[in-house]
This record gives sequence, structure tokens and C-alpha cells, in this order.
Amino acid sequence: MTDQYYVVGNPIAHSKSPDIHQRFADQTGQSLVYDKALVPIDAFNQHIQDMVAAGAKGFNVTVPFKEEAFKLADELSRRAQTAGAANTLIVQNQQLVADNTDGIGLVNDLTKNHGVPLADKKVLVLGAGGAVRGVLEPLLVCGPKELVVANRTKQRAERLGEIFPSLLAKGFDELDTHDRFDVIINGTSASLAGDLPAIPTELFKAGPVIYDMMYGAEETVFNQWALAHGAKLTIDGLGMLVEQAAESFRLWRGVQPETQEVIGWLRGQLKTS
Repeated sequence: MTDQYYVVGNPIAHSKSPDIHQRFADQTGQSLVYDKALVPIDAFNQHIQDMVAAGAKGFNVTVPFKEEAFKLADELSRRAQTAGAANTLIVQNQQLVADNTDGIGLVNDLTKNHGVPLADKKVLVLGAGGAVRGVLEPLLVCGPKELVVANRTKQRAERLGEIFPSLLAKGFDELDTHDRFDVIINGTSASLAGDLPAIPTELFKAGPVIYDMMYGAEETVFNQWALAHGAKLTIDGLGMLVEQAAESFRLWRGVQPETQEVIGWLRGQLKTS
């Protein structure tokens, strides 16, 4: 019987995960089936349990269920514990093991695909929601000289500082025009609505690497803004999407897929869709 995996969410029709994992499977010679599952908002636990009973071997979990996946799991990885959410569930002996691969996906895209070092660098992360919390531990493992989390409301950033004491929490209004960062990561959802965080544009003039965790067929609104104000290099989150999927695949199958070809293929798909 071929092993069955799912990506679960609501909505889910837009998900690229089945295409990504099928390419990983073809590349590594793994026999599996990977499908989308639209789960009702109020029925996540029951649906997962039913699919496990039917033989599912693992799940990717997307919005709005990452915190529910975290709570449902029988065992949590350290990455899931610090993220407070899970995007990957592994079925082992009918038990659910939760992990969070978002942060390592971001780090691998930056350091391996784009050659951007993080060790001993000054890093600014914008936003303090779940997406940001999920990437902070892997960023800190890289040993940055300074990691600043800035948010519109400083209190939310400070709450992350309680979980990760080595980071510095700030409000957007506390970012100074003279601040210099090597890497600026946009983890806000503002660009989805065409909005921009209220930070000084002078931050872009020192030439930091700009990384937007969002992606699209065109340059994201945030990256366009950064380029217009002096940024030299901008990266979107498409590589992060593929890299977090690759880490899930490794956890499930015990083999590490190559990502470059899949990123290139997916970029082409976005431009022609």
C-alpha cells in the first residue's frame, strides 16, 4: 500500500504542496501519494484522527490549524515547542509527533540558496505574530550578533522576548534612522493587503539583505518599497516554502530532497499562471 500524506487547511485549494512533494518523491524514488484536504474550521482534531485511522502517514498543516496541530500532538519537537505551533505532523505507531519546519526553511533559503550568512550579523525581524515566532529559534541557532524583533505594538514583541530572552524587542517607532542591519526580514502580513510597516526607509540605505516571507508572481510590495529606497538585494519567501517542505519530507521519509530545481520550476509556474 502506497504511503499517504496530506496538506490540511482552510482554505486549501491554492496550496502548492502536492506539486512540491510529488517532485521530491520523483526525484528521490519515494513511493507516496500526497493530497490536499479541506478541513472544516471546527473539526480539525476529528479529521486528523480519522485520516490517521485510515492509514495516513503524515500531514503538513497550514492556516488556521497550526496551533491546533500543536495541541493535538502526542509528542513535540523542540522547534514546535518554541514556535507554539506545528506545520508538520508525523505518524509513528498511531501517535502524532509535531514539528515546525518554517524556521529552518527560512534559514536554509537564506544561507544555502542565497549565500547570506547570519552568524555574527545584525538581523531585524518585522512582526510578532505566529509566523515570526515560528522562525526565531532557527535564526538564533545561527548565532547572529543581534536579533531585533520590531512590531507595531511593542508589547507583542516583548512577549516573544519572554520566550527568547536573547532577542531585543522594539516598537516600530523605536527603530532609528541610524540603525544598521545586515538582514531585514519582513514577517508581517501587511504586504498581503498592499500595506507597509511604519519603519524608517533609511534602514534600507545601508544595503541590508531584504527578505519578505511572502511571495508572488511579481516582486512583493515590501520588496518593491525596499528597492525604491536603496536596498541592493531582495528575496521573497518562495524558497522558504520549498525548503520547509523539504524538511518535512526528510522527517517523513528519511531522505533529503534537492530544492533548487523545484524552486525554479515553481517560480516558472507562478509566472505563467
